[in-house]
Amino acid sequence: MPMAAKLPTSIDETLALLQSADYVADRSLATVLYLSLKMGRPLFLEGEAGVGKTEIAKVLAKTLGRDLIRLQCYEGLDVSSAVYEWNYAAQMVDIRMREATGDTDKNAMEQGVFSERFLIRRPLLQALEPHAGGPPVLLIDELDRTDEAFEAFLLEVLSDFQVTIPELGTVKAAEPPIVIITTNRTREIHDALKRRCLYHWVDYPQAEQELEIVRTKVPQAGADLSRELVAYVQKLRQQDLFKNPGIAETLDWATALMELDKVALDPQAISDTLGVLLKYQDDIAQIQSSEGAEILREVKEELKSGKAA
Repeated sequence: MPMAAKLPTSIDETLALLQSADYVADRSLATVLYLSLKMGRPLFLEGEAGVGKTEIAKVLAKTLGRDLIRLQCYEGLDVSSAVYEWNYAAQMVDIRMREATGDTDKNAMEQGVFSERFLIRRPLLQALEPHAGGPPVLLIDELDRTDEAFEAFLLEVLSDFQVTIPELGTVKAAEPPIVIITTNRTREIHDALKRRCLYHWVDYPQAEQELEIVRTKVPQAGADLSRELVAYVQKLRQQDLFKNPGIAETLDWATALMELDKVALDPQAISDTLGVLLKYQDDIAQIQSSEGAEILREVKEELKSGKAA
């Protein structure tokens, strides 16, 4: 891990920080990120899957030289998976060994088995503990996948940046971690949690920004191919699809087309590689029909006339 860096002192420095890790961001995102770091408030990022929300936490950890601690949310997530649990198997072994040696004092046994050596630290507890490079970046990813009970518990943690372990006491962060929360908006998050955060909606990029991302991440792709595939993806997002392709899919598609030595889009190349770009069969079937050919025709005409990126 690189040496810990100082937090940016301006919006421009925040933009430069993101750009140094090849993350293409607009000024509105850099502004809310700067304020989040400056004010010590969690940053709540909402948007469709694949628009680069998670990547922001990774970029922060990399550029600031901090540990990245990721809590991947899912249905049924509870305290034992998110905060801590006891190593019951090791505790039972310790109890049996004490019994075998005659050390059966109840108080000593209880203090022994509920000591830190038997504590399994999960992401939230790890994020509250000291780290060599400074407070870590805590990524709470896809919070909308959890239930309201866990959301309420998280509200408590983010209020005071502390958790209580009944057998050991309260663990409080000397310095709060940098918190990034993401959600794909499959359900609404309660206002009480949002109020403790700064909020930003991460949208699909405009054509020029997406073209810059492709040029940055897939520099080996030719200029013509990059413009065509970005224009094509932009038009796909205007169709009535079940799931629009995200930035990650755009980059995967660019890479796949390069692997096939394509220098420009053509109907066969699109048909052969749609599974890289779209993830639902109904969407693929829709674009493989005449609709996909019409989109390509429009893209070619607009690029020729200079209307597209």
